[in-house]
Amino acid sequence: MESNRRESNRTEGRGAGLRVVVVGATGNVGTSLMRALGQEQAVGSTLGLARRPCRLSIAKAAWACVDVADPQDNLESHFRGADAVVHLAWLFQPTHDPATTWETNVLGSLRVFDAVARSGVPALIHASSVGAYSPGPKDRYVDESWPTHGWPEAAYCREKAYLERVLDAFEERHPDIRVVRMRPGFLFKREAASEQRRLIAGPLVPQRLVRPSLIPIVPDLPDLRFQALHTDDAADAYRRAVVREVRGAFNLAADPVIDGSRLADLLAARAVRLPQRPVRDAVAAAWRLHLVPASPELFDAVLRLPLLDTARARTELEWTPRYGAVEALDEFLHGLRDMAGMDTAPLAARLPGGRLRELATGVGQRP
Repeated sequence: MESNRRESNRTEGRGAGLRVVVVGATGNVGTSLMRALGQEQAVGSTLGLARRPCRLSIAKAAWACVDVADPQDNLESHFRGADAVVHLAWLFQPTHDPATTWETNVLGSLRVFDAVARSGVPALIHASSVGAYSPGPKDRYVDESWPTHGWPEAAYCREKAYLERVLDAFEERHPDIRVVRMRPGFLFKREAASEQRRLIAGPLVPQRLVRPSLIPIVPDLPDLRFQALHTDDAADAYRRAVVREVRGAFNLAADPVIDGSRLADLLAARAVRLPQRPVRDAVAAAWRLHLVPASPELFDAVLRLPLLDTARARTELEWTPRYGAVEALDEFLHGLRDMAGMDTAPLAARLPGGRLRELATGVGQRP
């Protein structure tokens, strides 16, 4: 395609290849993206930025510690000379203290965007989400033109939607900067299983018991229909956005749509149709008692998320997921049972102090 030829010519002219900075490089998407960029011929070097030290050995990668929530950390010094900045940093907890997540997720993102502009970086690839979308249909797919006002009661959706408005203004002020917004569905891989258990389910979930024959029933809620994607496939889309001259938003998801019946099949369980209200009330009670970290508002948002049409990513990025949604979920469930992780602070299989520390620091609070 013409965009590929232009990118190839630009890369050949540089000789050393593209220099890419990944902000939030040690989490679920970041680790997969750093590996994907390390295998990309057009990329000469990558710099992974994270709040805590990282010792992963990845081709072409160097690492540095930066906290986007800290105004004293000099992002520009890391961005100067970069061909692209990929912004992934995100704080999911504490759900009981949304001002803290706002400081990192919104104000920290503003610092990243401003540093990109001041440093003269020509491309910004931002991790948006299906959570940025306004409530939508469950019986058809929506493209990237669907409104991005989020579900305002859920902090995660509110923050993602706010940043969409920030990027609208950013693009008007900086038309010379190529801005890409990735909007994936739910992302799963084996190595992220323990982290996602901590962030969503909490310390009371017995990971090794999440297996077929030990879970007899799965609630089948009327609006529980969502899309999943293997994290490596999402990373491949990010990689393509780095090396191609594309702009705008891209939906990312794999088939098939996941519902209660498919979850039950994965666990060899029986899907039992339940009304939403008592399940929601149970989640809310558990959250208020600090028994689970995921808020009831996030539960509400999941039931309202639209289904994503991925035609633009498949056409303009020439992107096709290698894994189906069921495969991605199955890998996650195996990782959950095996207590899988990686040698980074976010993806550690076990935190210092274990689950007792999770309980002692307050579930839904930042440890």
